[in-house]
Amino acid sequence: MTESELLFTEVLNCDRPELYFQRERRLTPKEHFAIFSAFLDRISFKPLQHILGKTEFMGLEFEVNKDVLIPRPETEILVEAALRYAGSLSPDKKNILDLGTGSGCIAVSLAKHLPDFRITAVDISLKALMVARKNAVRNAVSDRITFIESDLYDRLSTSDVKYSLCVSNPPYIASREIDSLQPEIRYEPRIALDGGIEGLEFYPRIIKGALSYLDDGGILLLEAAFNQREEIESILESLSFCILERIKDYNNLDRVIVARKGR
Repeated sequence: MTESELLFTEVLNCDRPELYFQRERRLTPKEHFAIFSAFLDRISFKPLQHILGKTEFMGLEFEVNKDVLIPRPETEILVEAALRYAGSLSPDKKNILDLGTGSGCIAVSLAKHLPDFRITAVDISLKALMVARKNAVRNAVSDRITFIESDLYDRLSTSDVKYSLCVSNPPYIASREIDSLQPEIRYEPRIALDGGIEGLEFYPRIIKGALSYLDDGGILLLEAAFNQREEIESILESLSFCILERIKDYNNLDRVIVARKGR
């Protein structure tokens, strides 16, 4: 649906065909005000997802607000790859770690499609974790996800559990580029976007930490910017990870890197 159709169907609580069947009816004052306010917000570049308070990801509905990054279609590629690799794991390896969970879109989607797995979802932002918890409840998987407020691995214990699979979509935009992006970006938390001077700040920490938290032969899946693959693969290989796969996005650009712990 177009953005206008999404706004009208949300305000009028109807589906798209019904919207056009009743196109001659007059709006109530309340409906008129809601739609007018929504369009004012949109021409001020407020993201449609924030206006609606929700978005769709992997066929599921997620609450979103200013405290979390809006889930992108590219991240569905990361989740689909994680599901594929999870399906090849042995029956006794059922723990997944999601680093930088944000809205919880990755953790919740994995839990929904992998009912036998336990997910640990980590984020440095308590406000983001509050949204992620709501999304776990919304999608009926809260009993299988443990949410932890932590700066990556800082509050995780290596003695508690090892993970067979680690997934992360970290901040990977170079600091200097953020202010030049589309104006909608200013409504999203900078902490979820800013990857430091070159956009690569978080990858060495994630990869090095994975050595301690992944099982032998465990899988690490990373989303990245299209021009960061060589640098990230160099870090992986220097720490004895084996590159398994490079996955392109819908624009045929490098987007996801999959590696295994150990040669």
